[in-house]
Amino acid sequence: MFRGANSINLDAKGRIAVPAKYRDRLLKSCDGQIIVTIDLELPCLALFPLPHWEQLERQLQGLSNTNPVNQSIKRLLLGHASECELDKNGRVLIPAVLREHANLTKNLILAGMGNTFQIWDGGSWNERIRLDMEAHANQQLDPEKMPDLKY
Repeated sequence: MFRGANSINLDAKGRIAVPAKYRDRLLKSCDGQIIVTIDLELPCLALFPLPHWEQLERQLQGLSNTNPVNQSIKRLLLGHASECELDKNGRVLIPAVLREHANLTKNLILAGMGNTFQIWDGGSWNERIRLDMEAHANQQLDPEKMPDLKY
């Protein structure tokens, strides 16, 4: 389980260093093999350990190739999917096309989302959290779509 928002930096070569608390899990679960692709709805990237990506990829392959919506989803997710690997220092090279898509600069947020991560530009993350908090406070979220969480 990956959780928490972690401040990380993008180096001059386009690499991020995965925080040490996640490295061992990534090495054990997927031998450091990961997939980075775009997020369909948000201005960030999605980072998947390979086994979780393969589950999604099987679902995507099952979608019709003649349905325009399915084609679009495949084009966006599969077309942007990049195979990456943790190097010996726990760094991952983020391809330039993906960095540009998410407007990644130096200061980033690596947000644990359970089995995956989101990679955000720091400013975009702060704005997204502000909007999420505002929507929640103003009850702009559809109550029918809200899960019944007990905590």
